Amino acid sequence: MADIVVSEFMDEAALEAARSLYDVLYEPGLVDDMDTLLAEVANAKALIVRNRTQVRGALLEAATNLKVVGRLGVGLDNIDMEACAAKGIAVHPASGANDLSVAEYVITNALVLLRGAYLSTADVAAGAWPRGRLMGREISGKILGLVGYGAIARETAQRATALGMSIIGFDPFLQQGDPQWGDTEKVSLEELLSRADVVSLHVPLTDDTKNLINESALKSMKPDAILINAARGGVVDEAALAAALRQGHLGGAALDVFETEPVSAQAGSKFADIPNLILTPHIAGVTDESNIRVSEVTVANVLSVLKS
Repeated sequence: MADIVVSEFMDEAALEAARSLYDVLYEPGLVDDMDTLLAEVANAKALIVRNRTQVRGALLEAATNLKVVGRLGVGLDNIDMEACAAKGIAVHPASGANDLSVAEYVITNALVLLRGAYLSTADVAAGAWPRGRLMGREISGKILGLVGYGAIARETAQRATALGMSIIGFDPFLQQGDPQWGDTEKVSLEELLSRADVVSLHVPLTDDTKNLINESALKSMKPDAILINAARGGVVDEAALAAALRQGHLGGAALDVFETEPVSAQAGSKFADIPNLILTPHIAGVTDESNIRVSEVTVANVLSVLKS
């Protein structure tokens, strides 16, 4: 039986340091085979996961020798932190390793949605020439509103500033005058939603943030504003967002995270035929480069606990 079980994809080369010391099972498909996963973790000392493996309930009961969970990423809503603490299981996210990738994702989508010149290849190839329809907006001079002002939001602010944006932010846990605000203006959530041309979410999913961006919040935004959620599914009321886009209330939206993942065809049908909506499968923090960084940090975290 393996000492270290990896249930989702990572940069396998990062596991070489672990394989020299422990028996490692790298099976990315285990996330979709719960019976096999439960059997494999029975004697494991470490478990490495991304966001889909649910580290709770039956899995924690089965993993009687587990000492550490390594999270390939930063979100912890798929891990029962209280249960892990009660069992003495350390949990280590790969903090900081994919900040740059998420920040670039936010900026990329802001540029694309503001410009509006996307999905035109078929029209142009067919002989159409939709110049008027595709005349969009510049990002320079616009206001970026960051909901939550942690490390990823600060990386995003830095890049947005370089493009000529003004930055406002809302974070109830970061006090006015904290040096981390830098040149970002601290405002209330209500003011942020009403002023921002681009709203980007950077908060965890909690009781307080569930459906934080609901019908009322969407109505308070500018009618041509852009909404980007690369944080956590459930922070945005998906049905309300789809309705706002269909009614022409927003200028566009990009979602990388969803209430239920993977998104089923039935659940995804609410988003069908909305042209100014970009959907991606939870990949904002996953690039070739960040996958290497995240994997190396996670393996180092796990080995640190196992060696202690």
